[in-house]
Amino acid sequence: MAMSRRLNFELLKTAKGSRARLTRFRTLHNEVLTPIFMPVGTFATVRTQPLDILDEIGAQVLLANTFHLMLRPGPDLFQRFGDIHRFMRWPKSVLTDSGGFQIFCLPEARHMTEEGARFRAYTDKREILLTPERSIEMQKTIGSDIMMVLDECIPSTSPHEVARAAMERTHRWAARSLAARGDSPQSMFGIVQGACYEDLRRESARVLTQMPFDGFAIGGLAVGESSAEREDSTGIVTELLPQDLPRYLMGVGTPRDLLEAVHRGVDMFDCILPTALAQQGVVFTWNGKIDLRRGRYRLEDGSLDPECGCTVCRNYSIAYLHHLQKVKEPLAWQLLATHNLTFYMKLMAGMRSAIAEDRFLDFYHAHRENLGRSDGLEPPKRKPPHKKSQPAPMRLGRFEIVQHQVECPDGGPARNIAAIRDVESGEIMHSVNDPHDEARRLYIEQPALMEILRQHDDTGKPVVVWDVGLGAAFNAMALIGAYEEAATRGEQLRPLRVCSFEIDTDPLRLVLGQPWLFPHVRHAGPHTIQAENLWESKKLPVRWDLFRGDFLETMDQAPAPRVVFHDPFSTRVDAPLWHHACFKRIRKAATGEDCLLMTYSRSTAVRAALLGAGFFVGQGIPSGPKPETTIAAIRTQDLRRCGRPLLGRDWLGRWERSQARYPADIEPATQQKKEEFEGLIRKHPQLYDRPELS
Repeated sequence: MAMSRRLNFELLKTAKGSRARLTRFRTLHNEVLTPIFMPVGTFATVRTQPLDILDEIGAQVLLANTFHLMLRPGPDLFQRFGDIHRFMRWPKSVLTDSGGFQIFCLPEARHMTEEGARFRAYTDKREILLTPERSIEMQKTIGSDIMMVLDECIPSTSPHEVARAAMERTHRWAARSLAARGDSPQSMFGIVQGACYEDLRRESARVLTQMPFDGFAIGGLAVGESSAEREDSTGIVTELLPQDLPRYLMGVGTPRDLLEAVHRGVDMFDCILPTALAQQGVVFTWNGKIDLRRGRYRLEDGSLDPECGCTVCRNYSIAYLHHLQKVKEPLAWQLLATHNLTFYMKLMAGMRSAIAEDRFLDFYHAHRENLGRSDGLEPPKRKPPHKKSQPAPMRLGRFEIVQHQVECPDGGPARNIAAIRDVESGEIMHSVNDPHDEARRLYIEQPALMEILRQHDDTGKPVVVWDVGLGAAFNAMALIGAYEEAATRGEQLRPLRVCSFEIDTDPLRLVLGQPWLFPHVRHAGPHTIQAENLWESKKLPVRWDLFRGDFLETMDQAPAPRVVFHDPFSTRVDAPLWHHACFKRIRKAATGEDCLLMTYSRSTAVRAALLGAGFFVGQGIPSGPKPETTIAAIRTQDLRRCGRPLLGRDWLGRWERSQARYPADIEPATQQKKEEFEGLIRKHPQLYDRPELS
């Protein structure tokens, strides 16, 4: 294939003993040297990072997302400003993803056809049809330097026939995307698909390289496969792509992932990890990954990385950064993201220099193992044998494992169980009952969830369960375990998708290390979800996603729920998740008429918040010594099906006499706001003088 006319691409050098390449091309805005990492600026901004910082650390190209920018701020704004460069005041290059991966992340909220992907917008719930033509038209309006074709992304572990169908549709959409570009001067990349099947990857590369693209991306990786599978697929594809065009591995990855992919001939990368992990207190260094949530760094006076030299390493101690992370100061996220992005830029610059100076293999071998370390420690070469006796308490971050007695639900003698304690608040998860019993009775049996899964449904859509507050994964694993047991008995069940939300996964990490105390983690699911944020059963139609971060910020990424396990740690530790505003968001997200929500709380303020959000609220089953919990639904039929009585006018009288009638976000409000909230309760149809709802 001839050299790209739009990018004026040049292959400057290939490393000895490696496929690593030093290349140069010119976009509409600047010259680009590769290997290159592109910071992710999904919404026309890189989280927490001013543009002058990005320019200072050497960012050459930013990645923005067509899907999100199409929904907000919308094409009219870019038409008004001219393009994204004028809008965000970024003078260098921008690459826009097509929206294919974002559509993949919302599989229950969209319907795929040959025409395109029809989905419901998370901003205002309107229905949108995203076609290859519309994606390209939006990217032309945004004015990016490099556009991506619309592709159909699927899990990399999908069956061969599913992967083939998605690949072939991607090829047809690629041709339509090229036609839609017309005579635009913007460059366009095709996307090689095919999951982890060598024959499909080879076929996809062969078909797409016959089309006049300006570069090629490798898509459909980092979505469920192992590192070895990803590296093998990458090596297969780069071998088949043209030498005189750029190669882009989408959505990858860790520093070690980048080093391995450059070794296999990749030129361009993007990933959210530098900023997303910074928010969690995790940073990358030349000696591996550091988790600043760990107490070992509380008194550490040195810099994050003596070899780095970035503004963060020059001016702040590890102890201070640890402190900022512990108190959840937003400055911590900003500083750690600056360091991580600087490190990624230095890593890429180091690889470019090593290729130019014929020492890339030395660079590769010198850094490969170190980049895979965690907190400066070598990963164990083999798994040590479990010991029955372990020192207690075991602690990680602000959490520790404790053992305490709980009453048996059947009246038997008290039992010792292991639980998780929040050291800062002193509160214990499941302080009065066995978490396995509560998960099964409160969240699986009470809503007759297995009956919902047994209901016939011709659409093939999964039953979506929100697990708000993953914690130590008791509730999610109780559901997955019940599903697997029913399937073993030969029962026909609908597909299941569990969406867990968690801002701090230290409790899960703790129990994963103590399987002799926590039997529910003797399963591949919890280990995989912690490592990769996604687990899919190899035998059953069960998918489990982990959305890391603030629930109120991540909930829009998940499909609409049929059932909600509302199980945050406590009203004290996770106060915003018990607010009226939070339950309003959940009620709005439940787009169908059928939605059940269960929670262990029977607080008057929590029940009032649910009623004010528009739920019908009933008395939930007892749990441990608690005489009742709370169950809520969009329709009264769901509560009746579960056999749970609704709160009636007697509860209204108690609420009116209560000294704690308001949720925490209403309590400090103005008198007018309080009266408006009271009106929502008193006018709720459940509490009217209507016998059928009493």
